Amino acid sequence: MRQPVPLEPGKYYHIYNRGVNGENIFREERNYGYFLNLYAKHLEPIVDTFAYCLLRNHFHSLIRVKNPLGLQNLTGLSRDALDPIARRFSNFFNAYAKAINRAYQRTGSLFETPFRRIEVTSERYFARLVYYIHWNPQKHGFVHDFREYPYSSYAALLSERPTWLKRDVVLEWFNGLSGLADFHQVLTEEKEIAELIGDDNL
Repeated sequence: MRQPVPLEPGKYYHIYNRGVNGENIFREERNYGYFLNLYAKHLEPIVDTFAYCLLRNHFHSLIRVKNPLGLQNLTGLSRDALDPIARRFSNFFNAYAKAINRAYQRTGSLFETPFRRIEVTSERYFARLVYYIHWNPQKHGFVHDFREYPYSSYAALLSERPTWLKRDVVLEWFNGLSGLADFHQVLTEEKEIAELIGDDNL
């Protein structure tokens, strides 16, 4: 696997990962909520999240890295100087893995390492990636209609309920609720976005 790109403040990324050897990382319903609670604890302080989807053996999210610890300009810092950002992700994965290991009497790593990330560099990429993340459960045959899947951000983005997602930003990208819903009505062929999702064959 190629060296992962560094996570740099102010940039957008498609973050995704799966269980080792394709092992399930979510075994029952309560695991999904626990994962999201840990996500909020470990990652919300350092990233803005725009979309996510949790599936049995993998997950996807679209995030923007904040400027951590009050640092306003990290441009030009070395890869080593940016490692604390990736470490926050590693701490999150380790915390979840330890809980799963305790709950199900397993040992060893739960996630593949390093976790995968692709920089999001255009508006076209952003919009199609939001769709791709939400469409994933249908792609894998978990549901007939991805809009009915309970473990993604799709419903929260269309709702008026409070959320930690950056819903206002997403709605602005799609010109409002109707634009977001309409974009998800049109089935995008996977080959049309293959170039945007790199080696994501999860």
